[in-house]
Amino acid sequence: MNIRKNKETEVNRLVDIWYEGSLLAHDFIDKDYWKSQRKEMEEKYIPMSETYVVSNGEEVVGFLSMVDHYLAALFIDVKHQGKGYGKALLSFMKEHRENIQLKVYKKNDHAVHFYLENEFEIIEKLRDEQTLEEEFLMGWKKS
Repeated sequence: MNIRKNKETEVNRLVDIWYEGSLLAHDFIDKDYWKSQRKEMEEKYIPMSETYVVSNGEEVVGFLSMVDHYLAALFIDVKHQGKGYGKALLSFMKEHRENIQLKVYKKNDHAVHFYLENEFEIIEKLRDEQTLEEEFLMGWKKS
């Protein structure tokens, strides 16, 4: 397992991982919403973020994007989920930050559980303005 900063040439791969992961994890949101966000992910969100990729030696299997202390994205290729890549990326980032905040959809039970297991706490309940879904603002602080 190798973690490093992403290369510009990998953006399409990251967008594919994000898109497939979003469809799987957010089946309660219309697929057209995710399709409509692809271009913004490629041209705006990933380029403006501090992004790290994790690879299995052969290919990039996931990524994490930060904007300051905000975890904007953590996605693992659906074929590689459950193998510790997400935990490794999160642990890597926790070594480089004093605190991290993120938002996660309340209905995304798997992700909520993942962050709770990794020392995050629910700070506040919110509603995502674009999807109208309930979400949690979660946070972690270095002890």
